[in-house]
Amino acid sequence: MSAVDHVVDAAPARWLPVALFGSVMGLVGLSLAWRLAHARFGVPLWVADSIGVAGIAAFVAMVAGYAVKAATGFTHVKAEFLHPVTGALFGTPLISALLLPIVLADYSLPFARGLWAASALGMTLFAWHMASRWLGVRQQPAHATPAWIVPLVGLLDIPLAVPALGFAEPPHAVMMFGLAVGLFFAAPLFTMIFSRLMFEKPLPSGMSPLLMILLAPFAVGFSAYVTTLGQVDALAEGLFALNVFLLAVLLTRLRHLPSCCPFRVSWWAVSFPLAATAGAGLRYAAYSKTLWADGLALLLLTLATAVIGGLLIRTLIGIARGEMQQLSS
Repeated sequence: MSAVDHVVDAAPARWLPVALFGSVMGLVGLSLAWRLAHARFGVPLWVADSIGVAGIAAFVAMVAGYAVKAATGFTHVKAEFLHPVTGALFGTPLISALLLPIVLADYSLPFARGLWAASALGMTLFAWHMASRWLGVRQQPAHATPAWIVPLVGLLDIPLAVPALGFAEPPHAVMMFGLAVGLFFAAPLFTMIFSRLMFEKPLPSGMSPLLMILLAPFAVGFSAYVTTLGQVDALAEGLFALNVFLLAVLLTRLRHLPSCCPFRVSWWAVSFPLAATAGAGLRYAAYSKTLWADGLALLLLTLATAVIGGLLIRTLIGIARGEMQQLSS
């Protein structure tokens, strides 16, 4: 048995894993992408609003469900948090809360601002904790999976909601902090993970969707950079180009996923990276104003919408059939 197989087999608390908050990230990220499509192409705004409401509902359901899990089996939550792989995924609820103000600002601007501020602080503390933990305890190469990108590179999500919050004076220092720390740690983490994927045994098929997380440093990095600095320069264009290239590489790896292993809620790991890539494509199209950029943006938006829609439908079918415990294993 490989080290990674042991990690997967030993993973505690399979029911309602914290990583399922990735569904909220995917839905809200897709809502933002459709808002950008409304600005660029004039598509109906109700599409983005409807997806955003679904994201809010998913977040409320996940918070309630995970609160029950914590109250009835805190040892499972503790073990999940201390696990060398799943512990990094505790950043997903914080990133979800960072993105939700984009949708909530239409309903209550003070609440959206408060949630964003609290989530930015929480994400910063979590990133600090994970960096300290990695430096304080010797890590195993097999544990360096794409999930490790979430805690520190997740700081790139801090600037994304700021334009929707209507600050008279945007918190530029906070935005720059998230951008700088996120991009700085993206380089070594991506290198370690890519090296592990090249020289260690392949990830088990059930963990294959995590590969899509590798898109996040480039897709979210591009959007965070443009949002913070208000321009698309050579560095931003480079991030977007890397994003598109890596997407093409990963799609060839994941195209057989539906036939190689049964559906699991872990498949939601692909949702936010695809939504973030679609959002990056639409931001780039607004800058480029060329036919090919518009075509690429629409293709990326269609891909993200189709995949996330399929995941949502399959998950709702699983809930209706009472299969969620099985699908979370």
